[in-house]
Amino acid sequence: MRSLSEWGERYQVALYLVAIAAGAAAGLSAPALAPALELAITPVLAALLYVTFLGVPFRALGRAVRDLRFLGTVLVLNFAVLPLIVFVLSRFVADDRALLVGALLVLLTPCVDYVIVFTGLAGGARERLLAATPLIMLVQLLLLPGYLAVMPGADVVSDIDPQPFVAAFLLLIALPLVLAALTQLLARRSRAIRAIGHGMPAAMVPLMMLTLAIVVASQVAAVGGQLERLLPVVPLFVAFAVIAALLGALAGRVARLDVPGRRAVVFSAATRNSLVVLPLALALPASFALTPLVVVTQTLVELVAMVVLVAVVPRTVRAPR
Repeated sequence: MRSLSEWGERYQVALYLVAIAAGAAAGLSAPALAPALELAITPVLAALLYVTFLGVPFRALGRAVRDLRFLGTVLVLNFAVLPLIVFVLSRFVADDRALLVGALLVLLTPCVDYVIVFTGLAGGARERLLAATPLIMLVQLLLLPGYLAVMPGADVVSDIDPQPFVAAFLLLIALPLVLAALTQLLARRSRAIRAIGHGMPAAMVPLMMLTLAIVVASQVAAVGGQLERLLPVVPLFVAFAVIAALLGALAGRVARLDVPGRRAVVFSAATRNSLVVLPLALALPASFALTPLVVVTQTLVELVAMVVLVAVVPRTVRAPR
């Protein structure tokens, strides 16, 4: 089991690319499966986050949340600096309301779920980012209506139902987090649970592959059907990923964070909350029918970007020799 886990970690980038390609092939060849696959996204992502949280020592969270320099860097970058970048980039699709709202909805909300996974894979401080997650979620929940009132127009806010946002937080963050904490607590008293907990990290790479494949397979056909209208947001999302990653690396250096902290800031900046805000986009009225596909398009672009960053960040964000 250990050798298999080590093999998966060694070749994880290639395996993720294979999963994305397999998901695209499956989704395009059998588009009728998309509704069923879409229903599977939440439980698979919740399982992935459970395994991720299980690998984080909860005793270290108290110390991590007191790291004010790291917290301040993440919050200022995500909620003061990057919104300005998002506003500038969004002007390129300002003439199409559905594209504009979709781009703003996803780019203004920093990721709070699989960013933990990618951060850990790149050797980043996932425990510090995990400790910051509730605060990041709360701040974006409070600021998003204001951003949307200023950038696309106040009438958009009245069309957004916050209930899917709260439900996604409970299912994707709170539930896996509580279950992981209980597992760690019970593992101190039960040898069987301790053995299960020790074996769980081996499931990380397969679960990530499954998540990538299901997300891509469930959405690629719908995106392909509207590809011509969605094309304008693709370079926008690519540009955001590049700019955000560079700003994250710069911010971490300016804040004089250690290497794991700087890597975590890069991923927090570059990764967006697409899977959590997708239910919000789906709850919009019919005039915004294209908006959910904009969010999904960002997901597809981001998944490729994350695989690249997992390979690049450990080689570029490191201690000086």
